[in-house]
Amino acid sequence: MRLPRLGHLLIQALTTMHDLLFRPFPLGTLELPNRIVMPPLTRARAAQPGNVPTEMNATYYAQRASAGLIIAEATDISADAKGYSLTPGVHSPQQIAGWRQVTDAVHQAGGRIFLQIWHCGRMSHPALRGGEQTVAPSAIAFPGQIWLAGPDGQGSMTDCPTPRALALDEIPPIVAAFRQAALNAMEAGFDGVEIHAANSYLIDQFLRTTSNQRSDPYGGSRENRLRFLLEVTDAVIGAIGADRTGVRLSPRNQARGMDCPDSIPTALAAAALLHQRGVAYLHFNEPEENPPSAAAEDFRRQLRAVFPGPVIVAGAYTAARARAVLASGQADLVAFGRPFIANPDLPARLQHGWPLNPADASRFFGGDARGYLDYPSHPALTEEIPA
Repeated sequence: MRLPRLGHLLIQALTTMHDLLFRPFPLGTLELPNRIVMPPLTRARAAQPGNVPTEMNATYYAQRASAGLIIAEATDISADAKGYSLTPGVHSPQQIAGWRQVTDAVHQAGGRIFLQIWHCGRMSHPALRGGEQTVAPSAIAFPGQIWLAGPDGQGSMTDCPTPRALALDEIPPIVAAFRQAALNAMEAGFDGVEIHAANSYLIDQFLRTTSNQRSDPYGGSRENRLRFLLEVTDAVIGAIGADRTGVRLSPRNQARGMDCPDSIPTALAAAALLHQRGVAYLHFNEPEENPPSAAAEDFRRQLRAVFPGPVIVAGAYTAARARAVLASGQADLVAFGRPFIANPDLPARLQHGWPLNPADASRFFGGDARGYLDYPSHPALTEEIPA
């Protein structure tokens, strides 16, 4: 007699119930079946014109629905928020309908999915803004590149020009665009949104002294530099609820002219204020460190003192490192980026110690289904075994 492989996996799961990666976790309105998160991964495959998600995107995310939580790729809150070619938006009826295909497919596959929403600020190029100059808190030149594609869909990394400083009256409309993007995400069927306040994009630019040298209520003091983040968060919470609102930060990342000496204290102050607002989680993008540095441990300990809520960490984690950080109590969930690109069945591979497919970096950005939908699941998920 032979049993389906699925039955064998269920039996094996009983023997691994003490594996921290596979313990359920309550997150906002959701019950996650495991602690493995698929983080936002820009893949630059939205349909043109219009930057619209497609059936191909729906298949991609549904393939990865065994993640405890999927956070879909960074998505433009408005046409002028764009910072990379071929990234999707969530500000037009066509985009909302396209994302509905994605959320329906993920939910039908048993998954849970948030949408990361962003404004790229100075991490952009006039070619993506109808020729208009990019914007930022301050008009400061910086070392940064974005992926810019030509009419043929082929692209490369391109230097970002010096931005102009946002006028004071330009800030409230951006806050309103974040709010509307969150409402649009709910209309598209997402379980929540993640506000992108990390990785040197617009909100992060307001947080750092190196990119924010304003002398108005949005610059100077730590309180002022936090103002934009808190206004965006309050607007999103007011629209969709705190239990559907996550925030991503990256205070230890110093690239792209973001080497602010006050970044850690600013992030800890932000964490305390976001905890008061009851956000669903904080998501920290950390430098890629194997093994982790003492600075990483120090920051996470300080974070726990001010933010006892759910914490997601990301940064080249291995399965062993993920289990260790969960056991330490310094994080509740762990995100695996590149491994999810090449391994749609990543949770099963981590659970059973199966080898990982290698990722083809040449197909990370743009293109067709190659390097996107064609990574195989492990053969053991479909084969039959003796009883």
